[in-house]
Amino acid sequence: MKTSMNTHLGNVTISSDVIADYAGNVANECFGIVGMANANMTDGIARLLKKENLSAGVTVKNNGEKLIIDFHLIVAYGVNIKAVTETLISTVKFKVEDFTGLTVEKINVYVEGVRVID
Repeated sequence: MKTSMNTHLGNVTISSDVIADYAGNVANECFGIVGMANANMTDGIARLLKKENLSAGVTVKNNGEKLIIDFHLIVAYGVNIKAVTETLISTVKFKVEDFTGLTVEKINVYVEGVRVID
């Protein structure tokens, strides 16, 4: 899926995969996030994705020039999940809007697992 916008200089098209990769990298930098989990779990076990597969834990849908982003996360044991997800949502919203020039309408967060980190 691609998102297009018209500017005074021409048409700009951004792939949803590019937005998902960027959003996944932003999320990985947030405190309390261990990493992304596969959004298409078939066995019910959340697996931590490697850094090169971050977009598999992020889904981007577009409605015109508005984005809806879904995250499937693994969080660190002992963190306040509400505080971590609120920080994630505000950080991703700001950075994705700044990066793309598009509006992030909604961010959904699905905590798929908890991991102890050293």
